[in-house]
Amino acid sequence: MIVPKPTRYAAGPGRFILDRSTALTADPALGEVAAWLRGELSPVTGGELLPAAPGPGTITLGLDDLPPEAYRLTVAPDGIALDAGSPAGAFYGAQTLRQLMPPAAFRRAATGGVLELPAVHVEDGPRFGWRGAILDVARHFMTKADVLRFIDLMALHKLNVLHLHLTDDQGWRIEIKRYPRLTEIGSWREQSQVGWMGEMDGRPHGGYYTQDDIREIVAYAARRHISVVPEIDLPGHTQSAIAAYPELGNLDSPLGVGTTWGVGVNVLNVEDATIEFFKNVFDEVLELFPSPYVCVGGDECPKDQWRTSPSARRRVAELGLRDEDELQSWFIHQFDEYLAERGRRLVGWDEILEGGLAPGAVVAAWRADLGAVAAARAGHDVINCSNTAVYFDYRQSQREDEPVPFGTVLTVEDVYAFEPVPADLRGDPAAEHVLGAQCGIWTELIDSSRHVDYMAFPRLAAFAETVWSGPERDLADFRRRLAAHLPRLAAIGVEYRRESGPLPWQRRPGVPGRPEDPVEWQATLDAWTANLRNPR
Repeated sequence: MIVPKPTRYAAGPGRFILDRSTALTADPALGEVAAWLRGELSPVTGGELLPAAPGPGTITLGLDDLPPEAYRLTVAPDGIALDAGSPAGAFYGAQTLRQLMPPAAFRRAATGGVLELPAVHVEDGPRFGWRGAILDVARHFMTKADVLRFIDLMALHKLNVLHLHLTDDQGWRIEIKRYPRLTEIGSWREQSQVGWMGEMDGRPHGGYYTQDDIREIVAYAARRHISVVPEIDLPGHTQSAIAAYPELGNLDSPLGVGTTWGVGVNVLNVEDATIEFFKNVFDEVLELFPSPYVCVGGDECPKDQWRTSPSARRRVAELGLRDEDELQSWFIHQFDEYLAERGRRLVGWDEILEGGLAPGAVVAAWRADLGAVAAARAGHDVINCSNTAVYFDYRQSQREDEPVPFGTVLTVEDVYAFEPVPADLRGDPAAEHVLGAQCGIWTELIDSSRHVDYMAFPRLAAFAETVWSGPERDLADFRRRLAAHLPRLAAIGVEYRRESGPLPWQRRPGVPGRPEDPVEWQATLDAWTANLRNPR
């Protein structure tokens, strides 16, 4: 009952008994994986899983000639053998090994009785190299402990990219030593909107990660074979930065950190000093994040202020650009070149398709499938982040008491039906540009880690299968395996959404921010797709 479904799974005769006398031995290159597995199993076995020579009653971790993220796991009554192509593959195999155990193995202390594992042979490896989740800590801050817990839950589901959305209009969440006001001022807002179009709550909200916090998060994730991709938004979604340093904006009057949701009108100006400011920001960001990918946003940048700005109009004329869309493309190019010179790759939302693609950029395609198709056919690598399929801030039913009554209904079954390769690319050589996909946990309306649990699970389990397993879908089989998986989540303490809907504490009838009218929602989606079909 493994989630995500392995490539090959065959049951064998007998069972392996895991207890305090069980030993664990590993190839020296897999020492970190062995240490992690000991840390997970020792509390529930009451033993230490000390190293021993391979033999009866031993778990043996080894390397073999397999693809880097692939593994082969054999559980027999007299021992367990896990072979992998790399430490990453061994780690994924160890996650599968844990899922063969009863849910009690996911607690932090022994609950009595022995742990029995069925005899099986598993051969497995991922379909896609990019299996990610976006965690938006800019709208509602999550503590470091909450982020580390979420990383563990990603690892359980064999996801390998945490896209950490660190800055937006409503908050700046990362310490930049050269510009201390980014966190002194930009990390706190006076209040927050309740619901998508609702009243204000009257409560300050904020927080940020020190650079040491970030180092800890990145290292913790790396030990679980998860790469952390930072997102520092520009040129839109930047009001928190402009509030801290008004010279970055286009207005003479000061701004506060954003308190409402939606697309903000306040964007960066296009002065050389502003570009230099953010290059200095990225100098510190790159020191903290070793990921080869860095996201600069590039989405939802209204051009109204540029159209009325003498500075922006002068820049358009100087560069011989047609309009402000090409000005945004030029702006993004400055950071594409900057990152390329430092051996990194720029990731941007699919709005970077408008006005011309930045060379070498990776497109995070969120507006249905059109951006993914256009980018792949233009030779750009793509991450499928389709808002209509994998945005977990969308409500999960039509019930009036859903705690986040926003967006189209997106059920577990809907997520499980998601196919990372758009239909228009199937059979097309350009499909090779689809690196994978990532689900989005946007937190405008998700104000606590408990709500993250409710919105993410069990939908994240369904998503994980779409990026790890093959393209075939068997909903009935998935639901059977999910039924066995949910007690594991419960043992960990995940407050996932039950079939019956919200728990009593989650029910909030009458909260401002009603489900959007389907006609209005479709009109919005049509406008997005028309913009992609007919870029300026």
